[in-house]
Amino acid sequence: MEIILVRHGESTANVAGVLAGRSNDVALTERGREQVAGARVLVPELGVPEVPVLTSPIARCVATARILLEAEGREAREPDVLDALAEVDYGEWTGRGIAELLREELWQTVRTSPSRARFPGGESLPEVAERTRAALAAAVRRGEEAQAETVVLVSHGDVIKLALAHALGVELDRFQRIAVAPASVSRIRVDAGDGHGPPMTVTMLGATAAGRRAEAAVPGGGR
Repeated sequence: MEIILVRHGESTANVAGVLAGRSNDVALTERGREQVAGARVLVPELGVPEVPVLTSPIARCVATARILLEAEGREAREPDVLDALAEVDYGEWTGRGIAELLREELWQTVRTSPSRARFPGGESLPEVAERTRAALAAAVRRGEEAQAETVVLVSHGDVIKLALAHALGVELDRFQRIAVAPASVSRIRVDAGDGHGPPMTVTMLGATAAGRRAEAAVPGGGR
């Protein structure tokens, strides 16, 4: 089975340099919508009706999933919401400017020692890593129930980076070395359990239709 992870397209918060967090009033920009439509060429499996598409409940991800599904050229279907794919709860950091947050002592902890990082009034990164693993397990179960070879997950930068780190066997304190741009596509091959290979293999990391690179070590996964 293959799990395909798609980050939401460019949002108004990305452009403004603001940490959106779980804000539901953050929309995709027109460029972001175009990015997502373009990314569909990297996910041809969307043309198979049986392929489950699961999304974060946050509006910018739901919008991304809908654009991916609308691009099939036939009657659109709605994605299913999986709460475990939600953005990090950044607590009191939500809505603040990245330039301002760069001056916070916690920023360095988030970058270099995320296993010790808890956002004020929000989640710790170990908690996010745990629910990300749960999301991957839920995706596998959903694929098995649907008898599908592929499951598509639409989520946020840090969540996707943590999923990739888990698949790669990278410890939490090194997950910031991974970067994923808006509307990027990553793939994780899940072993069938025959014992002949690693349980998970990353077969694509942060690819975009435009070949755009992400900025590393930015909460949210880079602009």
